[in-house]
Amino acid sequence: MTDSPRRTALDALHRELGATMTDFAGWDMPLRYGSERDEHVAVRTRAGLFDLSHMGEITVTGPQAAALLDFALVGNIGSVAVGRARYTMICREDGGILDDLIVYRLAGTEYMVVANASNAQTVLDALTERAAGFDAAVRDDRDAYALLAVQGPASPAILKSLTDADLDGLKYYAGLPGTVAGVPALIARTGYTGEDGFELFVAPGDAVKLWQALTEAGADAGLVPCGLSCRDTLRLEAGMPLYGHELTTATTPFDAGLGRVVKFEKEGDFVGRAALEAAAERAEAQPPRKLVGLIAEGRRVPRAGFAVVAGGEVVGEVTSGAPSPTLGKPIAIAYVDAAHAAPGTQGVGVDIRGSHEPYEVVALPFYKRQR
Repeated sequence: MTDSPRRTALDALHRELGATMTDFAGWDMPLRYGSERDEHVAVRTRAGLFDLSHMGEITVTGPQAAALLDFALVGNIGSVAVGRARYTMICREDGGILDDLIVYRLAGTEYMVVANASNAQTVLDALTERAAGFDAAVRDDRDAYALLAVQGPASPAILKSLTDADLDGLKYYAGLPGTVAGVPALIARTGYTGEDGFELFVAPGDAVKLWQALTEAGADAGLVPCGLSCRDTLRLEAGMPLYGHELTTATTPFDAGLGRVVKFEKEGDFVGRAALEAAAERAEAQPPRKLVGLIAEGRRVPRAGFAVVAGGEVVGEVTSGAPSPTLGKPIAIAYVDAAHAAPGTQGVGVDIRGSHEPYEVVALPFYKRQR
């Protein structure tokens, strides 16, 4: 007998709204409410509201919380100021990526690690194991939070109408405690869409009230509920990696072009340091396959796993692909041999069911918002 998927605090509301639901990493999540293209365009031009309660929150506290995180993760977490957040990764001893994470420093000795839903248990287990010998506690807080995101150019105005928190002073990758529509929340200026926006961590019991308040406040601004399908096309246009696609245990941060997140200069050892130092040297001596963008000349959509070809040879592999509502063409992210990775490289195609469809190689991201 299989376990039935977990449901978020907003499950009944999604069904009332007519969402198409899907099993995602063991959670029943909204894929779309109507047209995923319309939801995508709403986030790019107005605002969208997402339920992200499947993400995994892990709290790390104690006098040596920072030291533990510096040992367990590749980033320099001890240097993160209270109220700020940092994008980082947790790697295996061999340098393979277990997950990419956002770490929020909530207080002097309190951090919240946010893991991808599919890896939350793996990250929790790794942090618990790596905590041995540190005066720090690792706590599974996945059931303590619901997570709502409001994303898009109209999101600051919508949220301002519901809170007296200083949103103007809240920088990108920062968070502050506040009250939104009477609900206590951690308000973070983070997101996965390439737009300005906020992620709101609240108690599950407050999720419905907050969703309804945001829906009402955003009605005149054109805010719409958004599912995971448009979240994927939004992050794809913004060139943001997705675990299980661009990032896996078979790739190091250097393979993924994200070597900048590995902080060798921090004090002390960290898990994977030796393997990552070797990977950094390899990447410098002989560039591995590079992560690039591909834009279709035709209409056929590439999918993860499709071969990238040039001159009859396989030179890479697509990791993510979809139609781009913003560009009006199919796009893909792919790992491609360095010799074919320069933007503008000619003669590159994607093998789509035996037909080599022509693609243009471009630098990531495909889309960058005007700040």
